[in-house]
Amino acid sequence: MKDRRKRGVSSWRVFFFWCAVALIFFAAFNSSALRLLFGEGFHPRMITKRNIPAMEAISAENSVTPAISIRETVIFPDQALVFLKYPPSAALFTKDDINCTYLLPNSSRPQLELSPSSVDYDYGNHQIVRCPLEPRGLILSLAVKHNGNLTPGPMYRWDSLAYEAMIDRDNSTIVFVKGLNLRSARVADSSRFNCLYGWDLTKPKFVLSAKAISVAQEIVRLQRFTSSSFNDSIKVSVRVTGQRTLNSIARVKRQYGSEQLPREKQHELCVCTMLRNQARFLREWVIYHAHVGVQRWFIYDNNSDDDIEGVVESLVDRSYKVTRHVWPWIKTQEAGFAHCALRAQDSCEWVGFIDVDEFFHLPSGLSLKDVVANAARPSEVAELRVPCHSFGPGLKKVPMKGVMAGYTCRLAAPERHKSIVKPEALNTSLINVVHHFHLKSGFRHINMNRSKVVINHYKYQVWEVFKEKFYRRVATYVSDWQLERNVGSKDRAPGLGTKAVEPLDWSIRFCEVKDTGLRDRILKTFIDPETSLLPWEDHQLDERSKMY
Repeated sequence: MKDRRKRGVSSWRVFFFWCAVALIFFAAFNSSALRLLFGEGFHPRMITKRNIPAMEAISAENSVTPAISIRETVIFPDQALVFLKYPPSAALFTKDDINCTYLLPNSSRPQLELSPSSVDYDYGNHQIVRCPLEPRGLILSLAVKHNGNLTPGPMYRWDSLAYEAMIDRDNSTIVFVKGLNLRSARVADSSRFNCLYGWDLTKPKFVLSAKAISVAQEIVRLQRFTSSSFNDSIKVSVRVTGQRTLNSIARVKRQYGSEQLPREKQHELCVCTMLRNQARFLREWVIYHAHVGVQRWFIYDNNSDDDIEGVVESLVDRSYKVTRHVWPWIKTQEAGFAHCALRAQDSCEWVGFIDVDEFFHLPSGLSLKDVVANAARPSEVAELRVPCHSFGPGLKKVPMKGVMAGYTCRLAAPERHKSIVKPEALNTSLINVVHHFHLKSGFRHINMNRSKVVINHYKYQVWEVFKEKFYRRVATYVSDWQLERNVGSKDRAPGLGTKAVEPLDWSIRFCEVKDTGLRDRILKTFIDPETSLLPWEDHQLDERSKMY
């Protein structure tokens, strides 16, 4: 996608360019023949895309590829997401190219124009434009600056929507759905659910039906479907017996190609996370975990508006295997982790599911790969549950050397756990509660000893950082902190209530014991003796920090 933005020219454009060159050379040597074909007024001239405005360039391609269009719009509580459909050859818009426009019904004249809050380039062959919510009675569309309006697409509310779909390696289809309102960690009666495939789900004669194999939380797995003709025009949705079919923007994506899956996993140990506006912490998190044995990172970006793209690109440029997956769906962490597990199962032997403020600490001095390999020798072990220590601030300002060196006090007792799992051992329902997954019959989990491995969770950081947690919690079954709901939940910071107001004693809260174990290790291992800097401190990726 980065290359696509930069080059602005695809293989189709190269093809037509050389056709044009051939035509001009032919004209130079045989202009009389061309005039016979096109008339006496024909005089060929070269036109380059660089000098054509975006919409004119799009229109010029209409005879070859479809124009850029609004595919659909999804209305969230605080913003609207507009999905643009792009031909493979088209250059992408930037935030400066477009405006969010608000129209009266049956009118093409905007009543209001606003700048988009952000534009995302990496959602498959599509682009996401984030717009302020439309005023009541108006319809949201987009206008390309100096070239007019795009036609509004269908609009859907987020609270009742099939939003993602993918085909698993066994040809069953996984549909991710908002609005089923099922209980956490419970399997529902799948006989009550059917799924529908089609280009237009409102026309029954063009729709195929399939039975559900399993239904849990926000995930529906459908019976095996052998058609190889799926493309991204085919939608899939869910219908509950006695109820209407849910709206859908979910299009079936085949996770695996026709080629055979590799006999051996490419990576022994991978990590998946979901984040929002955590770019400033990502370098430290990736560099450190590479040192202890992690080989691959799946970053699910939940509507960040910081420089996460640039940070990921800088890590990739240094040969860290990090990919950013745009996941715009709010309060869907469990679904996102299930989606990640499906993506990782063909290349990763083990996958850890942790946040970017969580770091595996290995008091024994072993690598994380060795600890995992030693713990998983019984073949039925498919999940390692690692206890978490929650660290407090102990500071008033953001530590310059990063979280591991900066935060050194914590609560005495561990809180909860996070898991490292074998993705192919997950239950077909894909049930997870963020901290752990349900496993297939015949597999089991073990609880890891803190003397071998523990997670340092830098949960209660300085207030400048911590207050961001009040914006929105990413997990489906966790209440946002601004709501007067589940106020006693362990997810919340004790005693804070629902307002992001800094307590006077915040800097000394949650500091029951001193713990410098991980700080001492990274200062010994990573510090540059000449500059006294850590590799992430000045955003320079130190090759010494990688695992060879």
